[in-house]
Amino acid sequence: MADDEVKKKPLALVDIARAAMKRVASVETPWAAATPANERTTVERLSGHVRHREEALSPRELRRTYDELKAIVDPRVSEVEGGRRAQGVAQWYAKAPLEQRQDMWLLMSEQFIRDPEVVKREQEKFAAAVGTPDEAAAEVHYRRATVSPRRRLLQRFSAFPQGVRFLVDLRADMLPHLKSDKRLQALDVELEYMFSTWFDVGFLDLRRLSWDSPASLIEKLIKYEAVHDIKGWSDVKNRLDSDRRCYGFFHPRLPDEPLIFVEVALLDEMADSVTPLLDEAAGASDLDKATTAIFYSISNTQAGLRGVSFGDSLIKRVVETLKEEFPRLKVFATLSPIPGFRNWLKKNAAALVPRIDTKTLALMARSLGKETVNADDLLAAADNALELGAKSSVRHVLTQCAAQYLGGETIDGTPVDPVARFHLGNGARVERINWGGDPSAKGLKQSSGMMVNYLYDLKRLDKHRTLLAQGKIAVSSEIEKLLL
Repeated sequence: MADDEVKKKPLALVDIARAAMKRVASVETPWAAATPANERTTVERLSGHVRHREEALSPRELRRTYDELKAIVDPRVSEVEGGRRAQGVAQWYAKAPLEQRQDMWLLMSEQFIRDPEVVKREQEKFAAAVGTPDEAAAEVHYRRATVSPRRRLLQRFSAFPQGVRFLVDLRADMLPHLKSDKRLQALDVELEYMFSTWFDVGFLDLRRLSWDSPASLIEKLIKYEAVHDIKGWSDVKNRLDSDRRCYGFFHPRLPDEPLIFVEVALLDEMADSVTPLLDEAAGASDLDKATTAIFYSISNTQAGLRGVSFGDSLIKRVVETLKEEFPRLKVFATLSPIPGFRNWLKKNAAALVPRIDTKTLALMARSLGKETVNADDLLAAADNALELGAKSSVRHVLTQCAAQYLGGETIDGTPVDPVARFHLGNGARVERINWGGDPSAKGLKQSSGMMVNYLYDLKRLDKHRTLLAQGKIAVSSEIEKLLL
C-alpha cells in the first residue's frame, strides 16, 4: 500500500465514525420537530396530570405502561424473567385498541433511546484512537455505547415462545402510521435491523409445499397469494399439480407460516401467457420434456418484515433444488407482471410520442383515423389494448413504451418498476415482453395486459448485477431493439 494511502486511512475511519454519529442523531434525537400538531410528546405526557382529548392513555396509565416496559429491561432480572414480563405486556397489547397500541409504540420509540452524551464521548475516543494500538478496544466501547435500551427491550420480547410473532405483527400494525407520525421511525428502524439479523437466510428452511401438505398451510397460500389471486381449492390444486412446484422459506420461530413462497411451472418452452398456467382444466405437462422452469408468482407473506430481503436467496435455492431433481432443466425465467407501467405511461406519454419514428407515427395516425397522434391518443389506445391486432402499429408502439419503461428508465440508478428492481437486482435480465400475457382486469389496469420474462442466466448473474450497479439495465437483443 502506498504511503499516501496509509495516511488517508485514519481520516477515512474518523469520517465513518462521524457519519455514524450523524445517523444516530437523526434517528435517536427526540422527535419534537416531527410531533404532529396539537400532540404532546411522551416526555410531556409522562410528567403531566391531565389527559388531552386526543390521547388514548391518561398520564397515569402511560406512566404505568412505561414502568412495565422498563421492568422488562431491568438489569437485575434474568433473560427468562424479562421474557415473562414482556409476555405480560404482549397480552395487554393484544387486547388494547389501536389508539392505546400507538401510545406504547411512542413510548418504545421515544423513551428507550441511547444516551447521546455517552455516544458522543465514546465516538470522540474512537476517533482519537484510530491508527493507534487502542483502536480496536475504542471501537468496541463505541459500538456498545450505540446500542440503545430499545434494542435490549425488543430482545426481551423475543425471549418468550410467541415473542417473534408478536414483534412482526407489531411492526405490521405500525407501518401504516409511519408517514403521519415520524416519531415512530426510531422504533421501525430498530425492528427492521433486528429482523434482518433474526431472519437471515442462514436461519431459514426451504420447504416444498404440495397438495399433501397440511390444509392449514395450503390455506396460507390462498391467503397470501399476491400476484394471481387463488379462487379456491381447485385452483390451488392446479398450482400444486405434478408439473408444478411451490417452495417457501420458513423460520424456526414461525414454523407454520411461510415468510415468502414462489410458484413454479415446469414447461418445454418459455411461457408467454399466464392464462394456460392458471387454467384448471389444462392437463399437466410432460415432465420428461421439461426444459424450462417458469417462476410465475412470488409472494411475501409478512408485512412486518418489509425491508428484509428473502427473494434473491429463495430463487437461488429453488434453482439449485430443481436442477437436482430435473437435470434436463436449462432455462430459468419468470413470467412477471409490470405493475407500474400504465401509471408511468400516463405521466410520460407526452414526452414519449416525439421519440417515436416518423413512419410509425404516420401508420398510427392512419390506423386511428387521425392526421397526427398525440399523448391522449396513445393513452386511449392503451385502454383498449386487447383489441389491437398482431400487426397493429399502435400495439408495436405500446410494446416499445413497455420496453423503455423496463429497460431504459431508472431512478437514482435503479429500475423504475418494483418487480423489475427485484429481479434485475438479483442478476436477471429483461428478456421478452409478452402482449396479452395477462388479460385479467388487474393485468389490463396495470400494464394493458402485457407481461415480461426476466431470464436468470446462471453464468451471467454477477455480470448483470455489476451493470446495474453502474446504472445500466441488462436486456436481451430483442428488448434493446424496442427501446425508444
